[in-house]
Amino acid sequence: MMNFKQLGRWVVAWLLVFALVACDSDKDIEPPAALVAFNSKLAVARVWRAKVGGKDRSLRLGLAPVTDGSMLYAAGPEGTVTAFDAPSGKIRWKTTTKLLLAGGPGVGDGVVLAGTGDGQLVALDAVTGKQRWKIRLSGEVLAAPAVSGQVIVVRTVDGRVHGLSLENGHSLWTNEEPVPKLTLRGVSRPLIVGDMVVSGFDNGKVTAYALSTGDVLWETAVSPPRGKTEIERLVDIDGEMVVSGRDLFVAGFQGRVAMIALDSGQIWWSREASSYRGLAIKDDAVFMTGADGVVTALKRRDGTPLWTQDKMARRGLTAPVIDGDAVVVGDFQGYVHWLDTATGDLIARMPTTKKKRISNVPVVAGGIVYVQNDAGELFALRAHTKK
Repeated sequence: MMNFKQLGRWVVAWLLVFALVACDSDKDIEPPAALVAFNSKLAVARVWRAKVGGKDRSLRLGLAPVTDGSMLYAAGPEGTVTAFDAPSGKIRWKTTTKLLLAGGPGVGDGVVLAGTGDGQLVALDAVTGKQRWKIRLSGEVLAAPAVSGQVIVVRTVDGRVHGLSLENGHSLWTNEEPVPKLTLRGVSRPLIVGDMVVSGFDNGKVTAYALSTGDVLWETAVSPPRGKTEIERLVDIDGEMVVSGRDLFVAGFQGRVAMIALDSGQIWWSREASSYRGLAIKDDAVFMTGADGVVTALKRRDGTPLWTQDKMARRGLTAPVIDGDAVVVGDFQGYVHWLDTATGDLIARMPTTKKKRISNVPVVAGGIVYVQNDAGELFALRAHTKK
């Protein structure tokens, strides 16, 4: 269970994030960039809208929709998990877990998983929504669990990675990384790639484990802590990591963005960067949402910058996601923005609910962008070229 010391640490850390991304020692704090008019090239329509429960309490929970292709699953902080027919928004089932959910859902191999602030993990049947089992872990769950075969992998905020049995939640293995005294609120979602699971940590390291045993395969310091103060030494890897082929792409706060070989952990290239949101990839470009709200495109093979888009600076952007030939991000006022992947130009913008923050990464399936705001409102949006 999260204690007051942990809560205080994370509150302070989030205040520091806003200060760090908004100002420097010679300037006053800058406000979020005002939205500017532009020549919209895409028309965006709302396909459907739903409410999954919750209030916008600025808790920075890791609740984001997830899809298995045909179904979309979403969870609200007050404990409701809902399965929708993704294209139409028709509710297939709704389950009230009576838990205060904080991370997830994750889906795979017939189960839907969600975690809580006091370290509980619940598994629901993906077809019926009926509870299969519930267990307690060592700490708060703020990221969606990953599933492959008969193994579930969960990252908790106390630096532990848990390998669990899909059948009953029984512990198969546990590994741990030290947690610095001061960290950002959030954790990186673990990625399962074949028989390997990769996880990022608050100390700037990325570690790969054998999926079946939890044995450490390699460990790489992407963003070693630097500086004299705890603030300067914040290097959390909290954002979305991306795997493409046999390469892993990762970015850390006040650290680096890097391309890592999955088989060895060797860093092929790295560049100075600061991101606690994460990355997306399309073809030969890597897209990153910076801690300052600037979206950047980099060459996949060497990290050379292709373009930057700063018209949404300091707007608390989400991690990017790819929708056709567009990069999509949400912001702190509930706007969703589409950027041209080739140039970074703004090509569409859609308001959802006014002043309701979108903290977590959208998801794209079947040409529809699904966005959940911090108030538990879910939107399905479709963009198409204007005639």
